[in-house]
Amino acid sequence: MAVRVSFARLLRGLLGLAATFAVVGLIGWGAVRWAETRGVEDLTRDAGFADHHPPAPDPRSEDEMEDLRRFPPGAVALQPLIDATPTGGVLKLEAKIYAAPGKIDRTMRIDGVPGGTIVDGGGIGSLLTVTANDVVLTGLTLRNSGDRHETTDSAVRLRARNGIFKDNVIEDCLFGFELKQADFNIIRRNKIGSKDLPQALRGDSVRVWYSNGNRIEDNEITNVRDTVVWYSTDNIVTGNRILDSRYGIHLMYSHKNKLNGNSFLSNTVGIFLMYANDNDVIDNVIHYSQGPSGIGLGFKESSNTRVIHNDFFANARGVFMDASPYDPEGFNLFRENRIAYNGVGVAFHSDWDGNSFEHNAFIGNHTSVTVLSTGSANRNKWTSNHWDDWEGFDRNHDGVGDTPYENWSWADRLWQDVPDAQFFRAAPSLELVDFVERLGSLIDPRLIMRDGAPLIDMPKDVGARGTAALERRS
Repeated sequence: MAVRVSFARLLRGLLGLAATFAVVGLIGWGAVRWAETRGVEDLTRDAGFADHHPPAPDPRSEDEMEDLRRFPPGAVALQPLIDATPTGGVLKLEAKIYAAPGKIDRTMRIDGVPGGTIVDGGGIGSLLTVTANDVVLTGLTLRNSGDRHETTDSAVRLRARNGIFKDNVIEDCLFGFELKQADFNIIRRNKIGSKDLPQALRGDSVRVWYSNGNRIEDNEITNVRDTVVWYSTDNIVTGNRILDSRYGIHLMYSHKNKLNGNSFLSNTVGIFLMYANDNDVIDNVIHYSQGPSGIGLGFKESSNTRVIHNDFFANARGVFMDASPYDPEGFNLFRENRIAYNGVGVAFHSDWDGNSFEHNAFIGNHTSVTVLSTGSANRNKWTSNHWDDWEGFDRNHDGVGDTPYENWSWADRLWQDVPDAQFFRAAPSLELVDFVERLGSLIDPRLIMRDGAPLIDMPKDVGARGTAALERRS
C-alpha cells in the first residue's frame, strides 16, 4: 500500500512539473513572438517612414498658413527686423518673443539673449529659412513649429553655405536643422528636441540631404527620431550627446564621413550605416541600445569602414553585420574597441567575409559572436583579441595564449537556431542540456570563429579615448 501511495504521489508530482514547464514554455513562446514582431516593426521603419505615412494632406498657401498661426500675446514680427538689417550687418534681438516665419536671403548675423530671445512658430510650418551664405544664428530659442512631415516643418531650413548655427535651443519643433544642398556649415552646441509624439512620428534633430563638408558638433540631442545623413560626403559628426531617440546617427548612401567622439545612450540604434562606404567610426561611446531591435553599431551593405577605439556597452547587440562589406574587394576594420556586457558582442546576419577584428576586448557578453544562419563567421579575420571566456595557458609568458580561442555552436546556442528558445537563454534548464551535450555530443558542433592568437590581458589602449561616457540622469 505504501509503495502505491508513493508511486501515486510521484506520478502527481511529475504531472505537476510537466504542467508547470508547459505553462512556462507557452508564456515564453508568446513573449518571444511578441518581441520578434515588435522588433521587426521597429527595425523596418526607415528614416522616411513618417514622411510618407499617412498620405500627405493637400498643400497650404502662405496666406492659409499665416491665418492658422497663433502667437503668444505681445509677440513681435521677426521678418521686418530681418528686412531692416543691412547685408553683412548684425541683428541683435532683445529678450522678447518674436513671431516667425523669417526668411534670411542676405548675409547677416542674428544674436539673441540665451534663454530670453524666443522665436515662436505659431504652431504652423517652419520658423527660419536660410538661403544666403555666411549667415550666423546664435543665442536663440526656437519653438513651436508645425507638425507636418510632408513639408518637413523645422526650426531652421538651410539652403546655403558657410553658415554658423551655434548655442541655440530647439524645442517643440518637429525637425531641428534641415539641410538640403547646403555645404560647409557648422551646427555647434545646440540643444535639440522634437515634439512630444511617438518615436517614429517625431522629426529628425539634423537632416542632411545632398549636403557636403558640414560639421555637426557638440550638440545635445534628446527625444528625437533620428540624426540622418543622406547622399552626402565629407561631413564630420563629432562630440554630440544623443539620448532616447531611434537612430542616434543614420548614414544612407553617404560616403567619406567621420563619426568621432559622440556619446549615445538609450537609443534604439546607436549608429547605422546603410549602403555607406569609406566612413570612419572612431572614439564613440554607445550604451544601452536595448529591446528587440537594439543595436550599437549596424551595417547594411557597407564597405571600407574603420571602426576604431569605440565602446559598445550593454546593448542588445554590440555590432550587427548584414552583407558587409558589400564591395567584393572591400573591407571593414574593427580595431581596439571595447565590446562589453552586450547580449551579443558581434552578430552576423549570414555567412559573410571581408571583416577584420584585431586587438579588441570582448568582456562579459552573454555571447561573443553569433551567426543568424547555419554558416560561420570564421571566414573573417580574427586575431589578437582579448576574450574573457578564453580558457588556456601562456607558458612562455608572451601575452598570447598557447591555444586558439574557439567559439562552437553547442546546445547553449539553441536559442540562435530556434528563436522561441530565447526565453530560456541562460536558464538552468538550457545550461543543463548544454552541459550534457558537451560531455558526449551526438553530432559535431559547428565552429563559429577562431582567433589564433588570443591576448591574455586586455589591451591598455582599448576603447574610446577622451569621450565622456553617458549615464542615465535622474
